[in-house]
Amino acid sequence: MKRKLSCAAALTLATGVVLAVSTTTAVYAQAASTQESTSDGIAEYREMLGEGGNPAELIEMTGEELWAEKRGPKNASLEQCELGQGPGVVKNAYAHLPRYFDDAGRVMDLESRLVYCMVTLQGMSEKEVTKKPFSGSGDYSTDLEALVGYVVGQSRGTLLAVPQEHPQEKAAFERGKQIFFFRGGPYDFACASCHSVDGQRIRLQDLPNLTESGPARAAYTSWPAYRVSQGALRSMQWRLNDCFRQQRMPHLKYGSQASIDLLVFLAANANGGEMAAPGLKR
Repeated sequence: MKRKLSCAAALTLATGVVLAVSTTTAVYAQAASTQESTSDGIAEYREMLGEGGNPAELIEMTGEELWAEKRGPKNASLEQCELGQGPGVVKNAYAHLPRYFDDAGRVMDLESRLVYCMVTLQGMSEKEVTKKPFSGSGDYSTDLEALVGYVVGQSRGTLLAVPQEHPQEKAAFERGKQIFFFRGGPYDFACASCHSVDGQRIRLQDLPNLTESGPARAAYTSWPAYRVSQGALRSMQWRLNDCFRQQRMPHLKYGSQASIDLLVFLAANANGGEMAAPGLKR
């Protein structure tokens, strides 16, 4: 009797093991399938959004009008603004920013350069220009956002070629690299915590490894972007500011040297990528 019970127990145990293995395999398969289906769903969502056109194009048109409009105390346009390719040349300019500018004596990104031109050419106050650089969700774009959209759009299809020749450009890259890997804040986070490892994700959002050229190119060249959930065009300064907010780090001042240095590091890592911005994000 005992022998029969032992055989039955053994059979039950074996059956349980088989079921456990099968269940575990099914769970892992389902998890992998879910991850793949989620990624596919996000890709399909973005494709559907793009079918109706990118709302950023309307903002670009507003920016083009602002570029040519005479404004400010000097009643001047921005048509003589030097973005690195010659006075007033907008075509392909963004693909070569940030860079060093002789007249300012420092490295500047697009947004800090636009502010510089609005102050020097149009006579506007830097304090007033930068008082509210970002629009609220669903609001009309700010002047800076519209100008960014226009200039960025003129580099579509151009290969990113951020210069690293001037000593200050090289120094900015090194400082940006230090900022990228610096850990701080209540969570002891760094930019690198999310963006220096392959295959990471937060909720439904893939986190590209920005230290590798492939994913860095794909990510950087799609920004600035129109964020559908906010109904707004979001610039690179906004993108950095929002990342710092999520890390619970101190507020990143608009156009600060730290923000520009970080952009130099990110952009130089993405050199060679084809510009596709303004992009379209969730």
